[in-house]
Amino acid sequence: MTDHPRGTRVAADQIRSFIRDALVAVGVPAQDAVVVGDLMARADIIGSDAHGIFRLPHYIARIRGGALNLRPHIKVIRETPGTAVIDGDNALGHLVMNAAVQTALGKAAACGIAWVGAFNSNHAGAGAVYTRMALERDMIGIYGAVASGNAMAPFGGADLLLGTNPISVAIPTARGAPVVLDMATTVASNGKIKHAALRGESIPEGWVLDWQGNSITDPRRTSDGFLAPAGGPKGSGLSLVLGLLAGSLNGARMGSAVVNFNTDFHSATNTGHFICVLSLSAFGDPEELKERMSTAADEIRSSRPLGPNGPVRVPGDESSRKLAENNSNGVFLPDELLESLNSLAEELGLPPLLSLGP
Repeated sequence: MTDHPRGTRVAADQIRSFIRDALVAVGVPAQDAVVVGDLMARADIIGSDAHGIFRLPHYIARIRGGALNLRPHIKVIRETPGTAVIDGDNALGHLVMNAAVQTALGKAAACGIAWVGAFNSNHAGAGAVYTRMALERDMIGIYGAVASGNAMAPFGGADLLLGTNPISVAIPTARGAPVVLDMATTVASNGKIKHAALRGESIPEGWVLDWQGNSITDPRRTSDGFLAPAGGPKGSGLSLVLGLLAGSLNGARMGSAVVNFNTDFHSATNTGHFICVLSLSAFGDPEELKERMSTAADEIRSSRPLGPNGPVRVPGDESSRKLAENNSNGVFLPDELLESLNSLAEELGLPPLLSLGP
């Protein structure tokens, strides 16, 4: 893979504004476009660049294809003091998950714990964007989703019945970076592979396998095989469990019923998600608990590295570093992505995101 792709740093506010204006241009109400633009930009800021502005052309293609409802009525259809099920009314997934998180935060503040599921949703970007919202309230966030397309066969099987079904967990700490896990249940996410394809790069061996078990390193040939599960049967099993909790439990699509939003620009996907929120105050003094979390995380960081690749990092260290860097210096966008976004802007009658040199 290319070590130093060519590109330019773009201010986060500029990314937010561009996404907002592009969505408004295809009929998204301005207030909704502001919310989606902010959440997509947050993904870029924390380094989840395969789920930020990179996704905008695809979202707009699906909007133009009539696959999404741009005037949704997102509502809670079932609830208890600590749980809720949200009907997303085929809205942009970011709007549905934003509503789910706000509902969960309110319930967790009252009950100490909340679980909110959603169905009739769409692709919502990076899970860490939503779990990090809990950190601001001294709460733990846990997120799971059914991926918007099946790219993995169950371990030992030959049918594409599972997706990259992601999980994210965010845990507040007293100092330093919070602990934030955000991972696909495949070795690599579909977004990372698409990002490599856009840049004309190869992908590492072991990310995608053909049906004889050989690695596919051309990201444009993923349809010739399947995405490898993370940890073999463990990743396959985790993908299934997350699919049941985010999909089947909520009445969203799962298994062979999943619509592949990568190739289908017209159908509603009925994507499912869940967000679980735990309030630290339900378990003790929040400051004391955050200190415990920091002590445990710092012990990992200070442990002896194996080989020359130290220091040992904790999940969330890199995304927190990128958050600080990108807020200060702007988000790095490869030239290939800028060209794609500028072409989109021209189609929509908008100014380019950034003028590229000759």
